[in-house]
Amino acid sequence: MEASFSEMRKELQSRDALWRRIQLECQQLHTELLKIREYKDMQEIQIKHQPSSIQLTDQLDNKNADLLLLTQSQESQREVLNKIRNHLYREEQSHRSEQKRTRTEISDLTEELHQKEITIATIMEKASLLERQLKMELQIKDKLLAKQQLMDFRYKVIKSENTHLKEMM
Repeated sequence: MEASFSEMRKELQSRDALWRRIQLECQQLHTELLKIREYKDMQEIQIKHQPSSIQLTDQLDNKNADLLLLTQSQESQREVLNKIRNHLYREEQSHRSEQKRTRTEISDLTEELHQKEITIATIMEKASLLERQLKMELQIKDKLLAKQQLMDFRYKVIKSENTHLKEMM
């Protein structure tokens, strides 16, 4: 897109330079035309019936035609230049809006990622806490099981002694 913008700017600058040259030529032709008209007026006064006045009139007519063509060309170039400027402006606006939309999307995704990281950290904390609680409960159950087994063993020993004593009695 930037390459396209650069190309459009170059085209715009080229056409702008051409337009300025045409304007300068038009001004020069206009100045020339004024000089020719003055010259024609003077020639008409001095040599009304000489054939050179016809030639000067033809030249003047040619210069007028050239000036008209250049003026039309200048107007056409101005229209093209305005179209290119408008197109470039729309493209730049589109590019800016796309950049803004992308920044907003990145910001939203970053925020979402941050929230997910917070959620994961919270879940990991809870999992760690539950793991410690489970280990503590397992240790307590292991101790209780060991006590239970010890009591079962003592019970069996006492029962065995009791049975032995009953037999002896």
